Amino acid sequence: MPQPLVFVISFVAAFVFASFVEYWLHRLMHSSPQIGQRHRDHHRRNEGQGVVWEFRDYVVGSAIAMAIPFIFSLLVGLGWASGALVYAAFSAYAHQLQHENPRKCFWMKMPVHYIHHKYGMWNHNFGLGVDWWDHIFGTYKPVEWPTEDDLPELPMLAVRWW
Repeated sequence: MPQPLVFVISFVAAFVFASFVEYWLHRLMHSSPQIGQRHRDHHRRNEGQGVVWEFRDYVVGSAIAMAIPFIFSLLVGLGWASGALVYAAFSAYAHQLQHENPRKCFWMKMPVHYIHHKYGMWNHNFGLGVDWWDHIFGTYKPVEWPTEDDLPELPMLAVRWW
């Protein structure tokens, strides 16, 4: 198999897998009192930490999973780590965007994480960066969107970065 293709396949697989893990960890945070304490605080505050700090948490939490593919080959490891890092950056940004400027989440029909917080959904809409897994696992719950005219209309990059 050509090396660029190996890299691309590894990258895409890691990106998709990272979104899957994020979805299930978010669900776990809603079902486990031990794991979910910090997450419950996040719901009380209803704000993100800032893109940089979200990204740091995602990378620290997934460092081992990012390193394992290097056992198989350098190229697979580089593709996998790159895909995982890109998803972590995208998800950290998407999470902050949904807290501060949810109308800019153009890649989703409705910003599921914003809706998750706005309506106190403990059993629905767990996606942060994407809503694929909510659709696949039956946790997607549509609501009227947009629901408020007082949401700010800010530029795409107008989020708290740290």
